[in-house]
Amino acid sequence: MSSGSLPLAGVIAVAWAIVYLVTQRVSEPPLGPGTTVAIGVGITIALVMGYPSALRGPRSTGSHRLPLTVQQQGRHGTTIAAVGRSMPLRSGLTTDGARRTAQLLQPLLGGDSVAITDRERVLAFVGPGADHHGSGPSTQITAASRVLGGGKTALVRRRSDLGCAKNDCPLHTAVIASLTDGTEVVGTLQVYRRDETLTPRGVVEGLAGILSLHLELAALNRQQRLAVDAKLDALRAQINPHFLFNTLNTIASKAHTDAEETRQLLVRLSDFFRYAVRQDGHFAEFGQEYFFVRTYVALEQARYGDRVRVRYDIDPQVLTAHVPVLIIQPVVENAIKHGLAGKVEGGTVTLKARVDPLTRTTSIRVTDDGVGIPADQLALISNGEHGEADGMGLRNIAGRLASLYGERYRLDIQSTENGGTVVDLRIPLG
Repeated sequence: MSSGSLPLAGVIAVAWAIVYLVTQRVSEPPLGPGTTVAIGVGITIALVMGYPSALRGPRSTGSHRLPLTVQQQGRHGTTIAAVGRSMPLRSGLTTDGARRTAQLLQPLLGGDSVAITDRERVLAFVGPGADHHGSGPSTQITAASRVLGGGKTALVRRRSDLGCAKNDCPLHTAVIASLTDGTEVVGTLQVYRRDETLTPRGVVEGLAGILSLHLELAALNRQQRLAVDAKLDALRAQINPHFLFNTLNTIASKAHTDAEETRQLLVRLSDFFRYAVRQDGHFAEFGQEYFFVRTYVALEQARYGDRVRVRYDIDPQVLTAHVPVLIIQPVVENAIKHGLAGKVEGGTVTLKARVDPLTRTTSIRVTDDGVGIPADQLALISNGEHGEADGMGLRNIAGRLASLYGERYRLDIQSTENGGTVVDLRIPLG
């Protein structure tokens, strides 16, 4: 406990002792426990709110003293900490991001020139010399080649080593530090001065470290997006060819007896594949996914008839909530394909969806009274392994949810042989 908290703890303890004495010993008759607690809590809140302890920080409006490496200021009062929070490189080492970053860094470095390069070219150059240094290869300075090759900071102390052919170039020295994305050198941060002194090496390397952290985060974000894209593409690819084949067979058989139903089934089949293949992005309104599920169910009911019954229990509030695309239909398909199709008399699938405004979550439950999942297969699915009952990709769905939400989702599967299956999904409200 900090030194600022100890006095407050003592004051609160004394206050509670006084409250107890007054309400239980002095008062006749003693006040009830509820009244005593209420008085004590009220006094405690007043003390905490009014006492400048470590729990709430000093009441002074002055800023806390940050470590020197974070608090260092440029000539215009800009701090490295402030620049780090607003660095626009979270989307990667782009021309626009480099330009805005260089503009942020220039005041911090005292008004001299700042350049940011990738491995091929100068992406941004701000300050004196921009008219002739601002374009060209990133290795126009020999020292930059060494930095890109080895990653060590280079100090250019002589104007002749800048490689500038312009006689009236105002720049004399440079410090060049590497930029990395966590695995390799992807560019450089170059800081120039107009006099013969060098910008402190530690400052430049510190800034390069901050930029590199942002670039690493950008690379991780790209990898995450690629992983989610791959999972979505894999899920689309898992649209069972047997489902298409069986549906077309059903439509062909209907063509001889009911032309109108045949037409409706063809329209639904077209809608099904159009949504599955052309849906942009990773999220859609629940109402769109709900329509997709009903389209799929209509096609399966044309095949199985009364053996497949589906009930919908949908809270109207959930229709506008955003959910990951192609999440609900595969669960419903598993219920039909693995739960009901193997049951002679068929059964019922229930889709229930609710929004909980208090926890800001969307809950989706798919229940069937089918044959259930064998214990060994259920264990495989629960452990993230592939099992026969995995159908169109419960494992894939769990992977996508983890990529999109981290640990902020829940996917529970409960099943007993010949007792049906329940799949519960809870995701953040979007």
